[in-house]
Amino acid sequence: MTAVVALSDVHAAAAIRVARDRGMAVPDDVSVIGYDDAPVAALTDLSTIRQPIVEKGRQAAVMLLDRIAGGGRKRTVLRTRLVERGSTAAPRL
Repeated sequence: MTAVVALSDVHAAAAIRVARDRGMAVPDDVSVIGYDDAPVAALTDLSTIRQPIVEKGRQAAVMLLDRIAGGGRKRTVLRTRLVERGSTAAPRL
């Protein structure tokens, strides 16, 4: 295993802790990336995917209200951005 992709920054921070507890160096032995760009990401030098959390909530509310009013299902794609910090490195060959 050379990388961990976590579904949240909190899970990624836990993965870093477990890796280090097992004697692995992050990112030399294993790269770790999270999702959300929560405050814990900057505090732990965690690479992450930043999503527009406020817009995500707004879109979810609009979709829910539309469904309640009898509207059909919708799909919305919001832009995300990679925030590279110290928990990832280039792949080893």
